[in-house]
Amino acid sequence: MRKYRGEEIRRNDDISIKQAVEKMLEVYRLRQKFDETSIVNAWPQIIGNAIANRTERIYIRDKKLFVSVESAVIKNELAMMRRQILGRINEHVGYVMVEEFVIL
Repeated sequence: MRKYRGEEIRRNDDISIKQAVEKMLEVYRLRQKFDETSIVNAWPQIIGNAIANRTERIYIRDKKLFVSVESAVIKNELAMMRRQILGRINEHVGYVMVEEFVIL
């Protein structure tokens, strides 16, 4: 083993930053809130800029995604794409986080 500033470095105990952050999210029970924020921030990439620019509000509560939009045309588009949107969102986070999609 090598020594660095008087301390031994053990390679088998080292973990990556990603693993450390993942463990921290689990320990402090922040995973769900982190994923919710990730979805809200990635909304333009998930749905497209044209619709995202007309989205007034988006939030997640009790495994339901609530989206408020300004026009009836956009509401109709979102209603027709409901299953695709749910699939994209759950694919983005890597597990089934959102089960319903509510258009306000």
